[in-house]
Amino acid sequence: MHAREAVCTPPPPPPPLNCIAMDLDVEALKAKLAELKTEHRDLDETITRIAEGGSYDQLQLQRLKKRKLMLKDQILQIESELLPDIIA
Repeated sequence: MHAREAVCTPPPPPPPLNCIAMDLDVEALKAKLAELKTEHRDLDETITRIAEGGSYDQLQLQRLKKRKLMLKDQILQIESELLPDIIA
């Protein structure tokens, strides 16, 4: 009789929609994070090349460095959103 009960039990419910949305949000954040890290790395290489070139536009270099810092802040923000809060 127990075998018959197991056959008649309904399947477990699907995950709540908010869990699915959270998974999509996490994937979107990971994609954005990868994009920002690539841009940050590219800017770092550009800044190094310009600075090593000798003659360069100081204002352009300053703007690139500022953009690089903004990217770093965005990267840290997304990383903190992806990491679960740990209460000590």
